[in-house]
Amino acid sequence: MTASGDETGDLLRYDEWAAALEDGDLRGQRCPDCGHETAAPKAACGRCGARDLETVSLPTEGTVYTETTVAVAPEGFDGGYRVAVVDLGEARVLARLADDCEAGIGDPVEFSGTVSGPNGEPAPLFD
Repeated sequence: MTASGDETGDLLRYDEWAAALEDGDLRGQRCPDCGHETAAPKAACGRCGARDLETVSLPTEGTVYTETTVAVAPEGFDGGYRVAVVDLGEARVLARLADDCEAGIGDPVEFSGTVSGPNGEPAPLFD
């Protein structure tokens, strides 16, 4: 639902995105006006502002766009884990890299499941 309470065509909500992720389906949204894709639920297109976004399944194989190691973790997390922005074509997703994954910038990775945060929120895991 939009801020005004009107329904949009196929608005992806966080709980739907999280449930699909836990079922092994990496979902995102595509703007029917400009074609921009995003890998996380949004109320409007980040490129053109359109609000009638379509839910799509995203590719499970991508390329590391950038990555870093979180040495000092936030409360509730164990430190020393890697995160990456994974390029999935038009969309990019912020994800965890598996502990044994040695991928760097430009390397191919594949969606392999989820990891949970301290409150049980899932995050995509790539290997």
